[in-house]
Amino acid sequence: MSNSHKFITVAKVMTPSPVVIDGLASVQDALNLMESNEVNSLVIDRRYEGDEYGLISVSVIAREIIGKNKSLDRSSVYEIMEKPVLTVSSTMDIKYAIRLLTKFSLSRALVTEIGEMVGFVTLRDMTVRYARAEAEQSNEQG
Repeated sequence: MSNSHKFITVAKVMTPSPVVIDGLASVQDALNLMESNEVNSLVIDRRYEGDEYGLISVSVIAREIIGKNKSLDRSSVYEIMEKPVLTVSSTMDIKYAIRLLTKFSLSRALVTEIGEMVGFVTLRDMTVRYARAEAEQSNEQG
């Protein structure tokens, strides 16, 4: 394998325009929104400038609500959301974004451009894309 790899930005792999929910919504509302949009996670909107985005996923709901026998209707998203959420720049090389996520044992990060959220990216999607680019590069050289 060569030392150089094809430069792929996070923006080329990210899921644009993630589904956003208010932190005061119930966990049941969050699950309904996930189901209707066919997604596994939602971004919790910032309450004010200078605040950070939050994230809620099916696995967090399973662990924190269902696993602890709490009510989906009486639990709010803000009670269990992950916050702050790791953010990466849309212009970052996915090789470094992969390293950053694995360093913190995370499976996803929000993607920002000039401080504004523009999407999210998963470790899985970046790893698959990186591996595909590496395979294509070795086929070209072979």
